[in-house]
Amino acid sequence: MNNQSNHTLVAEFKLQGFSEHPRLRLPLFSCFLSLYAVALGGNAVIIAVVSCSVNLRSPMYFFLCNLATMDIVCTSSVLPKVLVGLVFEENTISFPGCMAQLFFLLWSVSSELLLLTVMAYDRYVAICHPLHYSSRMSPLLCRALVTGVWAVCALNASVHTGLMVQLSFCGPNIITHFFCEIPPLLLLSCSSTLMNSVMTVLADAFFGVVNFLLTLASYGCIIASILRIRSAVGRRRAFSTCSSHLLVVSVYYSAVFCAYISPASSYGPERSKVSGVLYTMLSPSLNPIIYSLRNREVKHALRRLVPLSRH
Repeated sequence: MNNQSNHTLVAEFKLQGFSEHPRLRLPLFSCFLSLYAVALGGNAVIIAVVSCSVNLRSPMYFFLCNLATMDIVCTSSVLPKVLVGLVFEENTISFPGCMAQLFFLLWSVSSELLLLTVMAYDRYVAICHPLHYSSRMSPLLCRALVTGVWAVCALNASVHTGLMVQLSFCGPNIITHFFCEIPPLLLLSCSSTLMNSVMTVLADAFFGVVNFLLTLASYGCIIASILRIRSAVGRRRAFSTCSSHLLVVSVYYSAVFCAYISPASSYGPERSKVSGVLYTMLSPSLNPIIYSLRNREVKHALRRLVPLSRH
């Protein structure tokens, strides 16, 4: 960041947000505020119900509680700033604020990808090896897996944020997105982004491709096991235990692949905004509904926890 003649180092960024659609600001504000309320409320309910209910002590609900926590971190790192940007014409974010947002976003997104793989393995053991489920998915192993997910992804977020801090930003400061994301930030840098690009590709390969293939392998075994069940009722019951997870995986990976599995040079603002809405707003809002609020055990636990919900 030395000897940059005729350049002024960027102290803050301007988030473009949805300023190119001024007529949609009020509808978007209402929509995003509703999604934020649903995401916070729904995931908080999941955490409370799982934490307070003795009957929800299985690994599946333990992982679900951590997924809900990740969803809250993800949506809270982005949506408050988005809502402010829709209210005021000028939507700026300081350089430290941008780096903080980037860290928490990367931490939650990568954690969710890794945890979805762990949850796929949990469903694989439950359906393909039901007699060994208790021994294979012991409480100690589940805690170790979740701790590893949080730690590895915090390290990943720290590496990417640290590399971003080392870059020089001395020209345009308009981020063509509604939050701080790696591709648009790399396009604004006036220094070499080779190391950032290499680490981004490596992270994409591990968190995106490898985890996706592991999830596919788990579901390949699950489907093969379900097809071997003779009764239609048994097949339907077995599939129902993993259908919600499969739906969440499909939506989440589609959005993340669209946003990240592409070089920064091919970055498209409109496409990235749509995928960003999917994995930072829509997915955290839908997960509690898809995963748990339609689940009979969670409904029973909620009725016991909140007596008024019985009526």
